[in-house]
Amino acid sequence: MFKKILIVLVVVVAAFLGYAATRPDTFEVSRSTVIKAPPQRVFDIVNDFHNFPQWSPWQHLDPKMQTTYSGPQNGVGSSYAWSGNDKAGQGSMKITEAQAPAKIGMQLDFIKPFASSNTVDFAFAPEADGTKVTWTMRGNSPFGMKVMTVFVSMDKTIGPDFEQGLANLKTIAETSH
Repeated sequence: MFKKILIVLVVVVAAFLGYAATRPDTFEVSRSTVIKAPPQRVFDIVNDFHNFPQWSPWQHLDPKMQTTYSGPQNGVGSSYAWSGNDKAGQGSMKITEAQAPAKIGMQLDFIKPFASSNTVDFAFAPEADGTKVTWTMRGNSPFGMKVMTVFVSMDKTIGPDFEQGLANLKTIAETSH
């Protein structure tokens, strides 16, 4: 009886891992909002990492988070690194592309709680009422992440954070002059 249970268990685990292996090799999460401010104003806020703690959806995870800035004040080459508690983790962001006032590209590297490298893009498009801002993150899905996404999608995990960050950015851009 024990052998049969063990065989069934091995088959179930193998089937689960086989299914996880069929999950996509990459992921993409994207959210948009319209901000009642000119594209250049919104671009300037995102293009300067010194503003990031004001609108970051993750800043509240660790009030004692340590941050460092390097490179130029803003634009290509400027960097932001953080180290915080288990919820905030550790990592860095670097602006790799800045096409005012339309697009900002970034390299996002996590060290903790797990190592990964992703690309982040912010697109700024003029709208009748201001600027449509789209925040997108793309990355690879190694096998461990594929297993995780069987239970929870990256979109449902990160999407709400992007929505909160865009809402924070909207508040800052619409009230700053």
